[in-house]
Amino acid sequence: MRPHLPLNALRAFESSARHLSFTRAALELNVTQAAVSQQVRMLEERLGTTLFKRLPRGLGITDEGRALLPVLSDAFGRIESVLKQFEGGHFHEVLTVGVVGTFAVGWLMPRLKSFRDAHPFVELRLLTHNNLVDLAAEGLDFAIRFGEGIWPGTHNELLLDAPLSVLCASEIARRLATPGDLVKETLLRSYRADEWSLWLDAAGLEPWTINGPVFDSSRLMVEAAMQAAGVALAPPCMFGRELQNGLLMRPFDTEVSTGSYWLTRLKSRHMAPAMELFRDWILAEAGGMRLAA
Repeated sequence: MRPHLPLNALRAFESSARHLSFTRAALELNVTQAAVSQQVRMLEERLGTTLFKRLPRGLGITDEGRALLPVLSDAFGRIESVLKQFEGGHFHEVLTVGVVGTFAVGWLMPRLKSFRDAHPFVELRLLTHNNLVDLAAEGLDFAIRFGEGIWPGTHNELLLDAPLSVLCASEIARRLATPGDLVKETLLRSYRADEWSLWLDAAGLEPWTINGPVFDSSRLMVEAAMQAAGVALAPPCMFGRELQNGLLMRPFDTEVSTGSYWLTRLKSRHMAPAMELFRDWILAEAGGMRLAA
């Protein structure tokens, strides 16, 4: 059975191996050089092998020491990472959420203070995406995405319906007396090619060929619309401030639904306490918005 290995000896070796110096390790660990040397020698005796070659200037690490170093560095790094999450007697959990950009700016950002005030010990990390996301590969606890709520291997909960409507700058809106007037305008497109055809059909018009620029972000597309570069088709619920401030106009009531916003997580992902707090909070916020609508 492997004898007990003192933590101080392992720490002394790991620091000495990184610096290739007992003296620098002693400074890092705030002990004497002799103490570090003694701890390393004790570890070598316990393991029955030599970890360092004592050279005239500094140290050389042996093959055995080279095999041990990355394991210890990783272990000590992980311990330090967890210890940093303790502050004032509380454990700070990290929660990583991938959010489609339009939802992040148009809905989530104005509400983040509410979550922070309610849960100050959750460190929320937000990563934006354009609706293409791999929760496992990107290490995400949750993703907020747009669609029909059908993604393999995930558990999906409805946040908000987000029907699309025509949005444009006021100078363009003044030219649009009827939906048919759109034929004279530049129609901005998302990567979902059928949106304008669906909307025109809902407005009672025969769809026509649309050649406007294509955007991979609805947020960017609507920004172009605010600059009068064309007419966008986007969810008004994500641009409430811009509509209220007159930066955008919604000339027609016609809307078409092509998907909703969903909170998704891997089915295999264990729900940590921070995940439960975020889930409960965002579902309550979204539910309140649906009731108000």
